[in-house]
Amino acid sequence: MSMTRRSFLAASACVAAKAAPAVEAFVRVSPRNPRYLELSDGSPYIPIGLNLIAPGQRDEVAGLRQYESWLDKLSAQGGNYVRAWLSNDFWDVEHAKSGEYDEAKARRIEAMLEMARRRGIRVKMTLEHFRSIGEGPQKWADKPIHHVSNGGPASSISDFFDGEKSREQFKRKLAWFAKRFGDHPEIFGWELWNEINAVRGGDYMAWTEMMLAELHKLFPRNLCMQSLGSFDTDRVRPVYRRHSLLSTNDIAQVHRYLDLGAALEICHGPVDVLAADAVREILSYEVAKPVILAESGAVEPRHTGPFKLYAADKEGALLHDVLFAPFFAGSAGCGQTWHWDAYVERNNLWWHFGRFAEFVKGLDPAAEAFLPSLQPHPRLRVYRLDGRQTTLLWCRDTRNDWRSELERGEIPEKLAGLTLEEPSGREPVRAYNPWSGTWEQIRRTGGRLALPDFQRSIALRLG
Repeated sequence: MSMTRRSFLAASACVAAKAAPAVEAFVRVSPRNPRYLELSDGSPYIPIGLNLIAPGQRDEVAGLRQYESWLDKLSAQGGNYVRAWLSNDFWDVEHAKSGEYDEAKARRIEAMLEMARRRGIRVKMTLEHFRSIGEGPQKWADKPIHHVSNGGPASSISDFFDGEKSREQFKRKLAWFAKRFGDHPEIFGWELWNEINAVRGGDYMAWTEMMLAELHKLFPRNLCMQSLGSFDTDRVRPVYRRHSLLSTNDIAQVHRYLDLGAALEICHGPVDVLAADAVREILSYEVAKPVILAESGAVEPRHTGPFKLYAADKEGALLHDVLFAPFFAGSAGCGQTWHWDAYVERNNLWWHFGRFAEFVKGLDPAAEAFLPSLQPHPRLRVYRLDGRQTTLLWCRDTRNDWRSELERGEIPEKLAGLTLEEPSGREPVRAYNPWSGTWEQIRRTGGRLALPDFQRSIALRLG
């Protein structure tokens, strides 16, 4: 380890020691309720975070410093989760030759994990993302070192997934990672591939089943999972169903974006609706495991770039909906946005993670066994979670969405004098305004609750 990196990590450790407690326990599917997560010491764990794939800096120290600054901002807001792509150029250990692993890049990964551990943050480790092994149309998703012409094991992308030589080499890569990073509690889990159905060739689902079993053997204390591309067309429903029901796939993940080029009309509308619907879709398969909206946000048509209206979303209305809607639809955590740099960092929206963290503070979802539903209301979409001891409500203004606020520039209306039917009788009733970060106890008149004045949304906690 160079003196530069050592000095950097020493300084980082001093700062982190004053922040969140270091990670000690592993994340697992709760044995009390498989729809939720917990830590191996039995304490609740609600993942709060985002995709934080890699720094934008090429220089090692500058890149680690940038990544650390993002972890600091997330941790300061109660965040406890990020996703990193180990196949990104900054972290990629297998970049020079197929089957050879760079120790210097491995030390960067070690540095990242140490920074996360000291801040109480778990990292989902995504192993690969490429879609071709030579002459692919997307340079960022092409990895020609695996082609036989470059000394690799495969003659095509199909051969990479189906060929015995490629499969055995990938298993050796997993074993190498296990030797270097096995038994780390700051690792949320291991994800085989980013959006593997974007690969055109080979039986990637059979490959997935084989490699998930290998992951479980090598990382018995970590979660193991796979991911698919954005759920934006009916054509992906069968593969999503099969993927979600795989017994070795510990978490049923779904990706979905606001995308005006998507085939599904729901992907063009309000973000809370498209995000909640994605979670409900996966739950409809009767999966006995946690469901997570693992990628979301907004894109230009057909994922051709970050959404052009991000620049107008200075208050983070899109991010707010991505965070809150999935959890209230039955997800095990908040929705996990993409565009950490072009949106969250650029608009300084880290505070939204703090608002979600504040609302769920002290909750034990596995003990509550929440049941999600939608409650009718003439002006609001009322998302409801009924638990054994607690009821949670999130009320979203139906006349405010990205079109009204960001496209047309309409100021969100101040809603006053609204009431909500609430027959459970649970007390106390507290209202949380996620835009001001304030709590307020509210009164019940008969079977109705008088809502405080608010804009866009308000959340209630009963019991």
